[in-house]
Amino acid sequence: MHRRALLLDSGAYRNATVAHAHNLLGHDGDAPADLRQRGRDELAAYPTVEVRDATVTAVATETDSVRVEVGGETLRAAHVILATGLADDLPPIPGLTEHWGDRVANCPFCHGHEFAGRPVAILNASPHAEMLRGMLAPVASEVRVWDPARVQRVDPAGGDLRLTLDDGTEADVAGVFVAPTTRQRAPFAADLGLEMTDAGAVRVDAFGQTSVGRVFAVGDMAQPDHLPGPMASLAAAIADGQLAAIAIVRRLATP
Repeated sequence: MHRRALLLDSGAYRNATVAHAHNLLGHDGDAPADLRQRGRDELAAYPTVEVRDATVTAVATETDSVRVEVGGETLRAAHVILATGLADDLPPIPGLTEHWGDRVANCPFCHGHEFAGRPVAILNASPHAEMLRGMLAPVASEVRVWDPARVQRVDPAGGDLRLTLDDGTEADVAGVFVAPTTRQRAPFAADLGLEMTDAGAVRVDAFGQTSVGRVFAVGDMAQPDHLPGPMASLAAAIADGQLAAIAIVRRLATP
């Protein structure tokens, strides 16, 4: 739409340990790094769009703009779209983090099919575990549920993972599903005083507008009230970004 846009990319990604992305039509199984590079290549065709590899240190609203501090420079924009995502804190089980994003996952939509016909484990002591069991039942040959407190360690075992339990028994599974504790990856939601949902996401409307004017939020860091929680989905994040851009362009076009 020939509006000047600046994309600031810190290089820190929630899916940094994921080798293959799924649930993105036309790109199923592509590496996330390849998807990002393809996006940058496409943006290069538009002279009003600039991409910088830089980490933002502060964001604040002013009377008629948003102030962004990056690399010792102060930038001002009419609007800002926060797309800083969430970060995952895993249960403190030795060996678990090393396989995060590969054979350890939290989303059966993103990783379930890859374990088809093989046993999987769910390390989750909450009622959510039974829903996960039901979701994975048509996929896995067996679904085992354990309290994370019972698991002493996780080790590679050929192409599987071996779980050692507190009673000394061992179990080999193709994959492990956990319930990480999520948090905002960047401090900007708190710094700006944005309204949050009970799930720890930024509350937004259908177009990504936050509780603070000129500030939009998209992707898994944000949640509109009609959804039960933040969506960890590439397709949904892309759609969120497009809707926020549409809202901003329409606002700029209105006298």
